[in-house]
Amino acid sequence: MHSIRIPIHGFVEFNDWERDIINHPVFQRLRRIRQLAFSEHVYPGSVHTRFEHSLGVMHVATQMYDRVFSKHESCLVDRFKLKRAAYNGRVLVRLAALLHDVGHAPFSHTGEDVMPVRDEKTGARFDHEDYSCELIAHEMRDVIDDHPANRKQFNIKAQD
Repeated sequence: MHSIRIPIHGFVEFNDWERDIINHPVFQRLRRIRQLAFSEHVYPGSVHTRFEHSLGVMHVATQMYDRVFSKHESCLVDRFKLKRAAYNGRVLVRLAALLHDVGHAPFSHTGEDVMPVRDEKTGARFDHEDYSCELIAHEMRDVIDDHPANRKQFNIKAQD
């Protein structure tokens, strides 16, 4: 296990696979994107990044998942036979939480008004969720699909 200390949650632990995802250049760019865009000009203490935020979301999502599973374990395992599925679900929750903001552009949501138009009829624009999906499915595919931990235990596909 590895860990990184972040201000709100203290030490956030992660495994080798998650470490390799965190070390990927696409994820590392989140270190340079402010969570709250320009708010530090009004609130000087609000200077955390999407990188810290994503680690914190993974930490909190894991706590929530573990709490639900521990409170209802007998029902989930005995009645629905979900012991292995629950572990796989935990992995998916952690990955989804870790990667949920990976598509953010500089200035976070502030720049979404200048994103390319996705639908001419409605004027809908691409947003960070669209970019997250593309980055995960293409740029990060090697660290997700081909990672030994994934191939050995889970077989999760980046495009999923």
